[in-house]
Amino acid sequence: MVVSGAPRIEIEAEPEEVDISSARLEQLTDVMKRHVEAHDIPGFATLVGRHGKVVHFETFGSMDDEARKPLSEDTIYRIYSMTKPIASVALMTLFEENRFHLDEPASKYIPELSDLKVYAGGTAQSYDVRRASREPSIRDMLTHTPGFTSTQVGPLTGVPTQIHTDAGFRGIPARGTLHDQMKLIGTLPLEVDPGTHFIYSIGTDVVARLCEVLSGQSFDRFLQERIFDPLGMVDTSFYVPADKTDRLMANYRPPSGSFVDGGGYELFDAPATSNFARQDGTYFSGVGGLCSTVHDYMRFTKMLANHGSLDGARIIGPRTLDLMTMNHLPGGKDLSEVSLRPLGPTTTNPGTGFGLGFAVLQDPAAAQIIGTPGEYYWSGAASTHFFVSPEDDLFAIFMTQLMGAQGAPFGRELRTSVYQALLD
Repeated sequence: MVVSGAPRIEIEAEPEEVDISSARLEQLTDVMKRHVEAHDIPGFATLVGRHGKVVHFETFGSMDDEARKPLSEDTIYRIYSMTKPIASVALMTLFEENRFHLDEPASKYIPELSDLKVYAGGTAQSYDVRRASREPSIRDMLTHTPGFTSTQVGPLTGVPTQIHTDAGFRGIPARGTLHDQMKLIGTLPLEVDPGTHFIYSIGTDVVARLCEVLSGQSFDRFLQERIFDPLGMVDTSFYVPADKTDRLMANYRPPSGSFVDGGGYELFDAPATSNFARQDGTYFSGVGGLCSTVHDYMRFTKMLANHGSLDGARIIGPRTLDLMTMNHLPGGKDLSEVSLRPLGPTTTNPGTGFGLGFAVLQDPAAAQIIGTPGEYYWSGAASTHFFVSPEDDLFAIFMTQLMGAQGAPFGRELRTSVYQALLD
């Protein structure tokens, strides 16, 4: 059901037309319905496409238990870290224009980052710093290797993290601008030398600020012109407009803070009072600020699967996208070898590298999952997930709103359910 003028999602082919078994693909719906029936999540949406055609779209359950509203086709979701691939693609459109080079220090364009030092011991109240081995590069910002500490995903420990907390640092603040954030980051120590470890952190906010500096536009306007308008992503924004707030799904969380099958959920962020529904927001976070719909994120993933273009709109070149979806981790290692600390399976996966904005599957046996080398993907903090497999010409999306569900299986179950249905 569509309850507004939002674009519809059309089924464009039968699964068998693109070598997917209809009967086997039903497992995707069945396994996710079990999570709703077990009271793991209130509702979900799934979408699968191959060879440029959508062959599956399903919604089930509730978008707001308190209001007793069923989840609908045009439901708006907080996509959190699924903002990062969009921000990364946006910056790389400027790379194609030779506005910057990947190995340049970010401080060339953001002078607030020109004197970053590395934490060298002590307490959060009294600590030493040392000179970094080199400045963080723009590529470091895209690959989570600039040396910034983790500040947004828990559980978090360590003196550098405490220093950031004490300084009032927030990953997606309610107030201020990206420029303000750069000023604060420039006063805080790195945790490690740039280029040495993968630490999931705020580098993509630097990516967003680079877009602003290099384009001369605010990040929201830059995304609108470069990505959202050309792709027809009409419901994707940093702050949900007042006339669309009734379409924003309530965000829930496990009472224990970690996912337990059948463990239930409780309200975390109500649509009417959500920071994402504020009308005076000024912070356009590349780290995790966007809200979107299945339709809109389908348009983005369809573009990726089609080598950077969709319906005549060329967003990024295929060779640039190839570069983005190669493994850029130090020494060609995988996440399990270079992640400084575990922050959930997506940041520690064996057999998985990281490109310029995406995790990249390299060895399915090491990752212990069905998949094809070269598949790239990412997730959001509220349990959203997507992947694109270039070799299989395949893409899939899962949407719900369950915050802080460490250990939740939704991303793996999406991938397993889709891949097991392929007939070739």
